[in-house]
Amino acid sequence: MKIITLKLISAYQNFISPLFLPSCRFSPSCSAYAKEAIELYGFKKGAVLSFKRILRCHPWGGFGHDPVPHEKRHGHH
Repeated sequence: MKIITLKLISAYQNFISPLFLPSCRFSPSCSAYAKEAIELYGFKKGAVLSFKRILRCHPWGGFGHDPVPHEKRHGHH
């Protein structure tokens, strides 16, 4: 499922997204965010993070730099 989803996101980025003016409120774009989240955490957790990000995409949901969260490793300083 992970590989299929990443291929679909890449297809969107390469063939559909260029047809529209840039309109993403966040950096990285939602598709780049989803791709990174799924690559980093796998399909299930990456999809949940991506869905939460997309839910914030509205006029009152904020804007600006919003990277994929990276889990802190315990025991390392």
